[in-house]
Order: sequence, then C-alpha cells, then structure tokens
Amino acid sequence: MNSNLLLKDTDGKELPLDAALFTVFLCILFGANAVAIKISFTGIGVFTSIGLRFSIAATALLLWAWWKKKPLRINKKQVGQQLIISTVFFLQMSWFYHGQNQTTASHGTLISNILPFVVMVLAHFILQNDRISRKKFFGLIFGFCGVLLLFFDKAGGGGSSVTGDLMIFVAVLHWGFNVVYIKKIIQDYHALQITIYPMFFTIPLFFISALIWDDRMIIFPISSEVILSILYQSLVTASFGFIMWNTLIKKYGATALHSFVFIMPISGVFFGILLLGEPLTSTITGSILLVSAGLVVVNYKGHRGVISP
Repeated sequence: MNSNLLLKDTDGKELPLDAALFTVFLCILFGANAVAIKISFTGIGVFTSIGLRFSIAATALLLWAWWKKKPLRINKKQVGQQLIISTVFFLQMSWFYHGQNQTTASHGTLISNILPFVVMVLAHFILQNDRISRKKFFGLIFGFCGVLLLFFDKAGGGGSSVTGDLMIFVAVLHWGFNVVYIKKIIQDYHALQITIYPMFFTIPLFFISALIWDDRMIIFPISSEVILSILYQSLVTASFGFIMWNTLIKKYGATALHSFVFIMPISGVFFGILLLGEPLTSTITGSILLVSAGLVVVNYKGHRGVISP
C-alpha cells in the first residue's frame, strides 16, 4: 500500500494514509471502551470504577502536562465555568456507568455514538450560526432510528436492558449539553484544561458516592482482567486516546478525523461479541447500519443547505 495516498479535509488539510490508519486504530480503541467498562463491573463497584478511572487518567494527563510544560492555571471566571461542566460531567458519567451496568456493551456503544446527533440538535437551537443542514437532518433520522431499534432487541436483556438503555440515553443528553456549552467557551481554553479539570472536581464526588451506594467498592481477590479493564479506560482511552486524538486534530483538522467515527459503534459491537459473548441479533445489525450510516451522512463533505429553526 502506498503511504503517500491522501484523504483531503474540507479546509484543505490532507490526511496521509498512515495518519488515516492511526485514526481508525483510535476509533477502534474508543469503541471498545464500553466492553472494558462491563468487565470492570465484575470486580469493582460502579462509582468506584469511575473514580479509579479518572484518578489514574488525571494523574497520567497531569504528568504529561508537566513533561510538555502545558499551562493548567485558570482564572476565577473559568473556575465557575468548570464547576458547571463538572456538575454535568458527574451526572453524565453516573448515568452512563449505571446504565452500562444494566445493558450490553453493544447497546451502550451504539447509544453513546448518537452524541454527534444530540449535539447537532442542541447546537441548532442554542448556538448562532450552527444550523442543521439537510444532509445532517437525514443523518439524524438514520442515527435516532438506529437507537430506537435497540429497544426492540429481545436479546438485550429484557426490562433491565431497556432501563439501562434509557439511562445511557440520558447520559448522552448530558454529554451533549456539555459539548455545546464548551463550544461557547472553548476560545478561552486549550483542550487539556477542558478535559482535566472536570476530573479533578468530580473524583472526590465519585469516591464519596462509592462509599454510600456501591454494595462493594472492590471485590477481592481482584482479577487481572478487571485491573486491565480499568487501566484500559484510564490510560488507553482517557489519556493516550485524548492526547493522540487532539494531536491529530491540531495537525489535520477535525473534519478529516470525524469522517472515521462510524468505526466506533462497529468496534464496540465486535468486541462485545468477541470478549463478552454478546449475541449479534438482526436488531443489533440493523442498528449498526443505521447509526453508522447516519454518521457517514453527517460527515459526508457535500453541499450544505440550511434548515430554518
């Protein structure tokens, strides 16, 4: 294969084949995160799992910031903004992890991947000059139909699965709100500040919640699979993934990278089947096709017509 093959971004940036392949690799890693979360629940409580994940991730990012001499200081106004982000982040992760505990990794991955669609809807009504184009509208239809289909998946686990699916959907709504809010204030930050401060502010809350609500914070003897799953969530996706994704965005632009996000739901379902033995039903297959099609349509670089609010 010729490493000089290029994928062109809409802003004129070019994504070389090696960078494209690495982007695919990152999308696969991000997609598998729901599987790691499910595995961690076999030996660690829900809130404990969140607290451990972000404690390790924050430490890794802090060390990276020190090594790269990245500034982390924020002013009083930014502290207030970070408290808003952190409050929503705490609710988002609480809903998501508890939902993931009650449904399959496949369902969790597919539902969480409608985030771009949720952001589009919220941004359409909240942000100026951020309207839903015709192609995005059709992408939205595909994406939400894909998630709706999951509620008819009889192999998902019955009533508990539906409850878990709804909890994850609520988490994605919180996530979408944070993304839109961050879009309004991002010019005053760099990516590391936006990522690390919500971790700092919420880690104590997650451990306090674990002491109150987790039946058992850690189940001993803890298995190597559980340890690896926590390290995967914290070091691979929340630390390494964050650094590499933002490095690629800085170099090539967001548009080129977002053309690959349809890989994430496929990856999550694949590893759920491979590592957790989850069934691949016709409903799951249909949901993958619809969600992935929606992501492809949304990120297709074509003519943009605007739908009036």
